Amino acid sequence: MSIWKKKSLTLLLSEAGDSEKGLKRTLTAWSLIALGIGAIIGAGLFVRTATAAAQNAGPSVTIGFIVAAIGCALAGLCYAELSSSIPISGSAYTYTYATMGELLAWIIGWDLILEYAVGAATVGIAWSEYLNNLLVNVLHMSPIPYELSHSPFQHFTDPVTGVVSNGMINLPAFFIVAVISLLLIKGTQESAFVNGIIVVVKVAIVILIIVLGWSFINPTNHSPYIPLPSIFTDDQGIDHSFGGIMGILGAAGTVFFAFIGFDAVSTAAQETKNPKRDMPIGILGSLAVCTVLYILFAHVLTGVASVEDFRTGGKEASVAFAIQKYMIGYEWLAQFVTVAILAGFSSVILVMLLGQSRVFYAMGKDGLLPKAFGEIHPKYNTPYKANLAILVIVGLFAAFIPGDIVGDMTSIGTLFAFILVCVSVVVLRKREPDMKREFRAPLSDPKFPLVPVLGIVVCLAMIYGLGWTNWLRLIAWLAIGLVIYFWYGRKNSNLNNPK
Repeated sequence: MSIWKKKSLTLLLSEAGDSEKGLKRTLTAWSLIALGIGAIIGAGLFVRTATAAAQNAGPSVTIGFIVAAIGCALAGLCYAELSSSIPISGSAYTYTYATMGELLAWIIGWDLILEYAVGAATVGIAWSEYLNNLLVNVLHMSPIPYELSHSPFQHFTDPVTGVVSNGMINLPAFFIVAVISLLLIKGTQESAFVNGIIVVVKVAIVILIIVLGWSFINPTNHSPYIPLPSIFTDDQGIDHSFGGIMGILGAAGTVFFAFIGFDAVSTAAQETKNPKRDMPIGILGSLAVCTVLYILFAHVLTGVASVEDFRTGGKEASVAFAIQKYMIGYEWLAQFVTVAILAGFSSVILVMLLGQSRVFYAMGKDGLLPKAFGEIHPKYNTPYKANLAILVIVGLFAAFIPGDIVGDMTSIGTLFAFILVCVSVVVLRKREPDMKREFRAPLSDPKFPLVPVLGIVVCLAMIYGLGWTNWLRLIAWLAIGLVIYFWYGRKNSNLNNPK
C-alpha cells in the first residue's frame, strides 16, 4: 500500500463528465460570483476589521487587507487554473490527489475540514449571538434565554442582581446549521437562489455604510496611518505586535478570515454548467468585488471611530457602535447592520457547508472516508449523506462548544491549503505540460513559476504573522488527521484496493 499514489487525470476527467448518477450541473458564472461573495462578506468584514485595527495595525488595517488580497489573488489564479482544468468536487483536496499523492491529499482534505466545518460552526455560534441582538435592539423583544443560547461551558453573572446563568445548549446555532444543511440537500440551485437574495441585501448595506460614513471620517483617526511598533496586550493577556510591518502582517493574517470563501467556489466545479469558462470568472470575480469593498469599508470604519473605541466599547459590535456614537442622524443604519450581519453569517454558513459536503463527497468516493458520503440522492442529485453527516458534526459543535476556542485556526488552515494549491499548479504544469487548460495562471511556467511562488511566500508571511500558538494548533490538528488516515483511510482507499 503506497501513501504516494496519485489519482490519474484520465480518471478525474472521466468523473467530471455528466452522468445519470452524477451531481446536477445548474450553476452559472453569476451564480458562482454570488456564492463567492456570499461566503466572503460576513463575519470577517463586520467583526475582524475592528479586531485587526485594535490589536495589530490601527488605520493601516487597510494595508493588511491589501496584503491578504494579494495572497488570495495569487492563490485564486492557481485555483482558477486547476478548477477549470479539473472540474471535480473536492477543491484543493482533488488537485493535491492528482499532483502530489494520497497522503498529502488526505492532509489537505483534513485541513479543509478545519476550514469549512469548524468555520461554519463558529459562524453559527456568532449567528446565535446576533439573533439575540436583533431580538432585543431591533425588534424590542425578549432575548432567547441564556441557557438555550449558550454552550454548557459558558456562564454569565448579571452585574446588577449577581444571578449566575449557566448555558445548556445553543439551540439557535444548531437551528441555522440544520436549516441550511436541509436546504443544501434540497438542491444546489435552490441554495444558490437563496444565497443570491442574501448577497444583494448585505452588499447594499455595506455600500450604504461606505457612502454615508465617508463624510464622518475624522482625519485625526488616520494619523499616524502606520503606528509606531509596540506591543498590545488584549483582555486575555495575549500580546500582539501592534504597528509597523509586523502589525500589518498580523492584521493581514487576522483579516484573512474575511476573504475565506472564494476558494469554496471551486468545490462546486462539478455542478457548474461550463466550468472551464465560469470557474475563473466566479473565483476571481467574487474576490475582486470583495477586495474593493473591504478596503473602502476599512478606510471608513477606522476613520469614523478610533482605535481606542475598538479596544473598549466597540469590539464585536464595532460597526453598529461606530454608527451609533459618531454618525449622528443615521442611528437607523446600525439596526440594518445587525440584519446585514445575520444575513451575512447565513450565507457564509451556506457556502462553507456546501464546500465541506463536497469535500466529504470526494473523499467518500475515493474511499478515504466511508463510501456512504459519496452517494447521491436519487431525486435531488445532491450528496445527502455527506450533508447529513455535516449537519450532525457541525450542529453538535455549534450547540455545545464555545465559539472562541478556535481563534485563528480557520485562517491558518486555509492559508496552508492555499500553499498546496500553488504548489499543485507547478507540479501539474511539469507533469502534464500538454493537458488542455482553458485558463492558465500567468507567469506559472515550471521554469519561472512567479505567481505560485509569490502566492506561497505571501501566505507563509501571513502564517508567520499569526504567531506560534496557531502554528502549534495546526500541527496538532494535522497530527490527529494522520492517525485517522493510517487507521482507516490508507486501508480503505480505492487506489490501494483496486477492483
